[in-house]
Formats: sequence, structure tokens, C-alpha cells
Amino acid sequence: MPDTRPTIAQPDDDPYLWLEEIEGAEALAWVATQNERTLNAFGTARWVADRDTLAAIYDRHDKLPLVVRRGRYLYNFWTDAEHPRGLWRRTTFESYRLEEPAWEILLDIDGLAASENEDWTWKGARTLPGEHHRAIVSLSRGGGDAVELREFDLASTSFVSGGFHLSEAKGDAAWLDADTLLLSSAWGGDVTTSGYGRTVRRWRRETGAAEAAVLFEVARDSVMTFTDVDRTQASPTVWFYRLPNFFDLEVWQADGAGENKAKLDLPNDIRVGLHRGWITLKRRTAWAVDGKTYPADTLLGMRLDAFRSGSRGFAVLFEPGKRRSLQGFFWSAGRLVLSILDNLRPQFEVLKPSDNGWWPRTRLEGLPDVGVASVSPLDAEPAESNGDLVASVQDPLTPPSLMLVPVGGAPTLLKRSQPTFSPNGLVVTRHEAISVDGERIPYTQTGPAGETGEAPVHLSGYGGFGISSMPYYNHTIGKLWLERGGTSVVANIRGGGEFGTAWHDAGRHAGKRLTHDDFAAVAADLVRRGVTRPGRIAAEGGSNGGILITNMLVRYPERFGALFCTIPLIDMLRYSRLLAGASWIAEYGDPDKPEEWEWLKSYSAYHRAVPGRRYPPILLATTRRDDRVHPGHARKMTAKLQAMGYNQAYFYEPAAGGHDYGKDNKERAAFAALGLAFLRQMIGWA
Repeated sequence: MPDTRPTIAQPDDDPYLWLEEIEGAEALAWVATQNERTLNAFGTARWVADRDTLAAIYDRHDKLPLVVRRGRYLYNFWTDAEHPRGLWRRTTFESYRLEEPAWEILLDIDGLAASENEDWTWKGARTLPGEHHRAIVSLSRGGGDAVELREFDLASTSFVSGGFHLSEAKGDAAWLDADTLLLSSAWGGDVTTSGYGRTVRRWRRETGAAEAAVLFEVARDSVMTFTDVDRTQASPTVWFYRLPNFFDLEVWQADGAGENKAKLDLPNDIRVGLHRGWITLKRRTAWAVDGKTYPADTLLGMRLDAFRSGSRGFAVLFEPGKRRSLQGFFWSAGRLVLSILDNLRPQFEVLKPSDNGWWPRTRLEGLPDVGVASVSPLDAEPAESNGDLVASVQDPLTPPSLMLVPVGGAPTLLKRSQPTFSPNGLVVTRHEAISVDGERIPYTQTGPAGETGEAPVHLSGYGGFGISSMPYYNHTIGKLWLERGGTSVVANIRGGGEFGTAWHDAGRHAGKRLTHDDFAAVAADLVRRGVTRPGRIAAEGGSNGGILITNMLVRYPERFGALFCTIPLIDMLRYSRLLAGASWIAEYGDPDKPEEWEWLKSYSAYHRAVPGRRYPPILLATTRRDDRVHPGHARKMTAKLQAMGYNQAYFYEPAAGGHDYGKDNKERAAFAALGLAFLRQMIGWA
């Protein structure tokens, strides 16, 4: 008889809890058996060739070297076939503009891993502002979020003997001065329920981290705390931040030593920018203040000293529309830069702060208003910026380019990436599906012109955390799907941030089911328009998208031919007890509250899967070193489906990779190529 546990009626009757033991002997034996079964079925010579093709694309020498400026150098982290773990390197701006820049190698992660016999991967570095001769380097074992912190000397390109050194933990450190760090880390075990640090400590050179004075502390049920040092004025300011939940924020201002803290009188549901004595903020909800009511997502600004004195005479810097939303904002050399989506078209505006309440604005011209564009400061340290911006532009058929956007000047090309797949015969079109409640759901389709009713479709979506899904230049899908005659579709389902907070809020908590309805509606619309048929639709989603894909399995199985579910969240009863799960309660709800479990169980596919239904084939894939979303989600879902007698449930778990597809490009290529090989075979598209 098939084993249907756990069920909605008995959600705690879980016979697969042993699979949550990440390094448990029995669990690892099960993983090894599952990996062998999957690779035997789909690890063909074609998969090997595809893996190598993708790895060569990921490792190509002409890809864009993304940079950030620190002092007089541009810094880049680079991986290729000869350096799979990567090189931290730098060059001058003048050299970078050459076709072949002269790079100075600072740290070889492959050499470090070999010399120390550790599975090191790169997680970034913070250089000391001003001189930039020292750095705090973050290293991860196997790609997880937890990092080891080490002080590095850039002149000698070596780690500092007796310098700052902190063993593995989730968190970070900011330079206060050359001999002092502000440590925001889960090191030492004093952590929040989400597994992140709950203190900020002032750590002085030649003392142990355990001796570091606690400057700031948050409650254990917070998500985390972190800090920043603002050097944009004559006297430095230390900012302390508390995340009560994933979307709210509290802010404290302190002096340059991190003392004399004062909390800013702000609503919690904000995003805030602080720069040169100015404050900008955006609320998720409407705000009635000083005799005015500002709609949700309105961006406001004023002088910080006036705000702290009680004034609420804000300048209105951005007003949202139904399909016009503020995606982000940042300060750069006294200018405020707004990133906007206007009906999914990217726009950028630059504002100059003014005491008279009217902030002059200009639009960044010379950037395309189709596809995907992003703008960011070139300088890592705001106090050292001259206002130079760097823009990245691309669309589904045009590979990325990097452009320099100087203050008051037109964008100029820095680097252009070469195509990695042929766009011949392919077109990009926009469409809308109608969801169950009548909402219009946009999606972008890339593929051959004309409808055949038989197109092999790769459909992807996310629908969570206010993250927008945009149709970028996807090397993997382009090479292994589009170039072979397939069609790709990116769905802008609710839960994302494409149209602001209302679009996100419609797809969280109990509304999460709507994100799944939206995705299924896009699949149905592709059939209605004559593009394809259900058996030819292959869907993929990861992380929060794992809830999406497993709900397609149990709620809309008739609309899909195959499903690829990666690094997924699935078990909505236990998610908040596993790794960083508690930090996502604001997105999903608290399963320990009966009234919230009522909606959570409606999309907990782990409990809703039942025998006797005809489910499409599914490959669930995770990584063992994912210390954000527990690998037990994918393990347990696979085990239950197989125990129900469903033999088209497959599983794959490499040993490393973190919340990603692998620790290097070859591992990422193997992961992605395996998933696409599975999808192609299962929809009958050899």
C-alpha cells in the first residue's frame, strides 16, 4: 500500500524527519542512491556535452568583468576554467578600458583551497576606507552563507599574521577605523531564531572577539541586526539596524565610536536612505502625517536634522502608479538615483536635494527602455564617490553591456559581452494572461515567430519577497533551449515587486496561492494562444519558486509536461524551524499559529500530495551546503512521492554549492544541464 504520510489531516505524522539530518549516515546513503538513479537516467553523453558547453560559456574569457572602485583601483572577482574557485584582482580605470586590462592578482582562491585543504569559495571583501590597504575577506566552505572572516594585506597580498580572524558564522564586519571592526555576526552562538547575529560588537585589534564590547543588541525573535559607518560628513556616524521581520526596519543613529545611540522616530515598514545629512524613506503602507496622507510606496525626503527635530515637511520624490513602481533608490555623491519600472520598462531619474522642498530631477538618457537595465554606484565607499555610475543593460536576445554614466555626461560603453547563442529567427513579445480572480498577469515570451501548437516551452517564475522577475539574457536557456528551437517564458506573477507593494502583498501569506494560480494561468494562456500544448510545457523554479513548482505538481498537474524544482522550500509546517526559515514568517505566515496554518496548509505540497492523481514528472534538486533553505525540503518531498508509488519523482544533490547550483562553474553547469536534460526528455523533445 502507498504511504501517504504526512497528510493535511495528520501533518505531524512525518516518517522522513531523518532526512533533515544533513550529514546523517542514513540520509547520505539515501542521497547517494537517488543521485545514482537520476544520473543513470539523465546523465547521458548528451548531458556531458551540454555540461561542458555551459561550463565553457560560464568560463569564457570575454565575459564582462564586473567591477567596483575602491580608492584608485577597480576590483573584480573572476572565475574561468583555469581558476574555477576564482581570483580576486584589481586594475586601474585606464587599464580597465583597454581590451585586455592588466590585472594585479590579490588572492587566488584555488591556491588557497589547495594549500589549506579546505573547500573555500569566495564571499567578498571589505577594504579599509581611505587607504584601502587592508581588507576583511569572507570565505565560505562549499558555498554556504556562513563565512570565515580574515584580515588581508593588499600590499603584500597575504593574510595578516595575528590580524583579525573569526571562525565560520553567518554575518559580516565593517571597518570603524584601521584597528577596529564593528562585528555583526552569529559567531559565538548568540543568535536570533533565524540563525543570524543579534549583536553588534566593537572589536579592537589584538583582542579576542569574545572580549569585544556589545554596542547594540536585538531581541532573539528578530531576524537580525547589522551596522554601517557613514563617512559622508565631517564627523562619521554609525548606524545600527534591526530587522524585526523580513520587511520591517528600525534605525538607530550613534556617534563615530558607536556610542550615544538614538532611535529615529520612523514607522517600521520602511526602506530608508541616509546620506550627507539627508534622509529618504519609502513606506509599504499609506502614511498620514503632518496633515497629509502619502500613498504606499511614495518616496519622501528631507534634512535629517529637521526630521529629528520633529518636522515632517517632506518633499515628495516619487509617486507610484498602478503599473509604475519604485524598484530601488540609492545616494551617490549627493545625488539620489531612482530605479523605476513603468509597466515593466526600466527608467532612471536623478534628483538633487534642496531645502525649498523641490528637488530638481533629470532622467538618465541614453539607456534603453526595454529589456533589463540596472544602475549602481561605481564606488564602494559613498564618501569617496565622485558620482560616477555604472549601468548594465541587456534583453533576452542581446547580451549584457556595461556603461559608464558620469555626472552630467552621456553614458559611454565600457565593455560589451559577446553572444553565447544564436538569436536567428527568435523574437521577444509581451503578453498577458487572466488569472482566477481576473487580474492580468504579464509574461515575456522569447522564441520562434509564429505559433505551432507544439512549441517546447520553458516557463519560469518566482513570485515572492517583492523580487521582480525580468527577462534577462539567459546563457543557459539560450544555448540549451532557444538555440535548439524552443521557446522560453518569464512570468510576472504576484508576490514579486514588478508593480510595487500591492503586487507583492497580493501574493504573500494567504495570497501565496494566487501566485500559483497566476503561473498556471500563464501556462493555460500559452495553450489558448496556440503556442503549445500542456504536455510540452516544462516549468522551473527555485527557492521560493520551489513552493511554486510543487504546487503546480499537486494543484495544476494537467497543465505541465515536466517540472524542475531547485533549492526548494516545500514543507510549510516545519519550514520556520529549519535553518533561516524563521526569517520568512512575514512572507508566508507562522505554522505554529493555528489560524495561519490554515492558509499555509493550502499550499504545503508536502502535505497535499496524494496517491492516485496523475502528476507530471518532477526533478527535485538541492545542495548539501545550502544553509539557507534546508535540503530536507527536497529530500522529504522526493521520499514521500516515491513512497506513494510515484516513480517519476527524481532527486539530485551535489555536496557543495550553498543556495546556488554549485561552488564553481563546472558544478553549476552540471546542475543546470541535468535539469534541462530531464525536462527535454520528459516533454518528448529529444
